Amino acid sequence: MFQEENPWKTLATRAVYENPWIALREDKVITPGGKEGIYGVIHYKHIALGAIPIDEEGYTYLVGQYRYPLQQYSWEIPEGGGKLGCDPLQEIQRELLEETGLLARHWQLLLRMHLSNSVSDEEALVYLAWGLSQQPPNPDHTEKLRIWRLPLIEAIELVHAGKITDSLSVAALLRMECLLHRKALTLPPNA
Repeated sequence: MFQEENPWKTLATRAVYENPWIALREDKVITPGGKEGIYGVIHYKHIALGAIPIDEEGYTYLVGQYRYPLQQYSWEIPEGGGKLGCDPLQEIQRELLEETGLLARHWQLLLRMHLSNSVSDEEALVYLAWGLSQQPPNPDHTEKLRIWRLPLIEAIELVHAGKITDSLSVAALLRMECLLHRKALTLPPNA
């Protein structure tokens, strides 16, 4: 891979806004082309985490909720924010249990990505989870969730049909499709 030096020069930084989840700053910069400009950067105070739980029948679970910024309903893999500095696996285990009531005996890192690297530093990790057992879900007070159990292949088809648009969900489900197609993924017997 190519490694290049930073062509941007930061002249000044000022805090614009902050809350418990994000901090927004504006940098005065010299662009790679040599002109003065500004750059807004959103710093996320959590890591984005997702899980694709797979049961012994090859079914997965999606979570449906109304997304305020979009003003529309969204079907997604179970996901949420994990505290920076904490073990991301423990954080996604907590999130999966909260949203779906699922506990998983086995976990595997599936994907690492940056969600919108032109304006933010938000990093995301997605895990594959199997060996599931069911507990009662306990969603956060900001969530009114529906849980949908469906065959994994149908969840992937929803991405291709444009019915799942959440970036973390799209990337994770397409990654699963690639791994299955290449036969690079096998779940143990009696997952």
